[in-house]
Amino acid sequence: MTDTYKVIGMTCGGCAKSVTNAIMDVAPGAEISVNLDEKTVSVAGADESAVKQAVEEAGFEFSGRA
Repeated sequence: MTDTYKVIGMTCGGCAKSVTNAIMDVAPGAEISVNLDEKTVSVAGADESAVKQAVEEAGFEFSGRA
């Protein structure tokens, strides 16, 4: 199942890469897709708490489900 979350402060490709890498660090098998226009990240294979932790450790604000 894929869940989509809002990520505040993600504005560029570098930001998207940071968020993606951070999530991959906590959930190596996760499938991750970033939408910069909507400021969202869609993740399959990781629970919400792991995604939240990864996003915040990457320096962004996790704003829950989109």
